[in-house]
Amino acid sequence: MSREFKDFNSGKPIASVGGQGHETVQPNKPIAHVTSPDGAKQVIRTDGEFGDKVALACFSVSNFGVFSSSAEGVGLFAHGANIAAQFDGDVEVSTGCSVGGTLTVTGDIFCAGDIQLTGRDYAENFTVADTQRAVPGSVMVLDDDGGVRLSEHAYDRRVAGVVSGAGERRPAIVLGHDAANARTRPLALMGTVYCMADASGAAIAVGDMLTTSAMPGHAMKATDATRAFGAVIGKALRPLQSGQGLVPILVALQ
Repeated sequence: MSREFKDFNSGKPIASVGGQGHETVQPNKPIAHVTSPDGAKQVIRTDGEFGDKVALACFSVSNFGVFSSSAEGVGLFAHGANIAAQFDGDVEVSTGCSVGGTLTVTGDIFCAGDIQLTGRDYAENFTVADTQRAVPGSVMVLDDDGGVRLSEHAYDRRVAGVVSGAGERRPAIVLGHDAANARTRPLALMGTVYCMADASGAAIAVGDMLTTSAMPGHAMKATDATRAFGAVIGKALRPLQSGQGLVPILVALQ
């Protein structure tokens, strides 16, 4: 089967290789040499099929199967309606790698350097009893069904965490992802998160220990050390003089 190379702009054939059977290519002896015009965005295109899958196939015993380079633009561009590129073997990237979409990994990830995340908390998905009330920033407590519900009592030792995602802060890591379960919410277990707080009974200062309050889903300053044992959510990072509001806290369940 023959392969025909065409000029992208004019569509005129500039080289044809193959024919009946296979074309034998000697090392360092290209079967076709194409001089690209200045500023060309695409030099050649191929017509035909290799088997029933590809239009252009390249093979190498001990060298590069395909080498592509660009002085100022993109060295290699691939587009596919389903998959843009598929590799059967290891892939090595010697410099940076940027992924603009979702990166799905079915195997293990090994990292010799630091992992730097822009999110602010470490969260885990829990099934919630009432998804409409469990808004970001809500204080949640454990329920008898193994999930969580909105806190409603002061100094509740069942406190589990704060629903992540309030304000401009987002979780860095979320455990327990289950796309089929729409009743889950990520609870911040470590890190910093915005929390709904109530300062009606006592003003909240930076560094104050926070616990659950009688106002549903809100934290308050822990003023009773005995009752606070086992019911502390974390420490306030900003003050709240009165009323209710979102307060950034350092999650530290104790």
